[in-house]
Amino acid sequence: MSRLVITGNGAVCGAGGDPDRILENVLAGRSALAPIASFDAALFRGGFAAEVRDYDGGKLLGDRKLLKFVRRSDVFGIYAGTQAAEQAGLAQWRATLDEAKAAQFSDQTGCYVGSGGGNAQVNFDFFPLMAETKNDLTQFGHELSNMVNPMWLLRSLPNNVLCHLSIRQQLKGPNGCITNHATSGLLSLIESAWTLREGDAERVLAVGHDAPIEPQYLLYLASAGLIGQDRLRPFDEKHDGCLLGEGAASLVLETETSAQERGVTVLGEYLGGGGASEGDGLFSLRSDGDGLSRAIELALLDAQLTPADVGMIVAHGDGTQGSDTSEAAALLDVFGSEMPPVTGFKWAVGHLIAAAGLLDLAVGLQACRRQVVPGIATLDQLADACAGLNVSTQTRTPRSDVVLVLSRGFGGTNAAVLLRVIR
Repeated sequence: MSRLVITGNGAVCGAGGDPDRILENVLAGRSALAPIASFDAALFRGGFAAEVRDYDGGKLLGDRKLLKFVRRSDVFGIYAGTQAAEQAGLAQWRATLDEAKAAQFSDQTGCYVGSGGGNAQVNFDFFPLMAETKNDLTQFGHELSNMVNPMWLLRSLPNNVLCHLSIRQQLKGPNGCITNHATSGLLSLIESAWTLREGDAERVLAVGHDAPIEPQYLLYLASAGLIGQDRLRPFDEKHDGCLLGEGAASLVLETETSAQERGVTVLGEYLGGGGASEGDGLFSLRSDGDGLSRAIELALLDAQLTPADVGMIVAHGDGTQGSDTSEAAALLDVFGSEMPPVTGFKWAVGHLIAAAGLLDLAVGLQACRRQVVPGIATLDQLADACAGLNVSTQTRTPRSDVVLVLSRGFGGTNAAVLLRVIR
């Protein structure tokens, strides 16, 4: 079977507008986490997040009219997806084909998107009318069509990025929208790989996007004790919670045969992926990291690799005590004392929820291509419960060209993906 290769890589978040700029900020020890500017967060614990500053949705989309139909999260997803598709030269190649071959190219190009499934912000349009009618539902119903944006439903759809990217890029092959909390992005890539392996497409655009920085979501996370004070300190003895980020990442995955035919530059190779759930509850995590261990083992089995083959690990590293310590336990269980260098990026970019795993992968791919494992700048003293984890504040060198990227979400969900960089 033809190998699966990566030919496009795009990303945007508070730390930069593409994978290279994000990596540069990470390597420089610069964090995008700062006091929230998009709303008054004075009453919230921490009140810090990694927002995309100077946000201009129309500029990112290249089409201000489209802002009537999409959310902020969608803007990021469409932007990152377009970035990856352009790097892979999808539209440019199709333009060189005759009508019949161009149609076949579109039919053999799919799209899978990992989405947050919407958040509480989609309901904010109703608040002024609720206040005005003082909870009188009859009056609320009479005035609803006059007060609420008629595009509310279209803007609230979780598959907007899938739709608009498919239309823009003429992606008429297999497609799907995955909403599985923080594992959504990585699962979109895993699903893309299986689509190619099954011969249902020759190339797929995979995207993960989210914009969870809004009052109600922040309130819920803070109430659950998951929000940190002012810094995100993965695996540190002072880790006190995560801080949110926003943005998107995207990869173009295609068969090596397709890439060779088009003569496009290959950035890396997809080796394998795995997912596993602990199924213990919405917030509970097994202290032994069982679900994550199994996801890693499934990815290694899929890739036909051993733990010794892995050159670097991009950990989930969200700064919450339960996740950090159970993640450390999982990595020690799989790799033991022969663990490769471990890093993480959330200390610099925040937790992008549905986009987190794919953004980690996009930046991790670039890091391994440069043969660097970025240090974790906010690590002062490794937590006792994370003892044995191979993390550092210093930039190090991967021990091979294989990258393992991990992602975890509510409900005990876990995902792992293995890539090999190609220079």
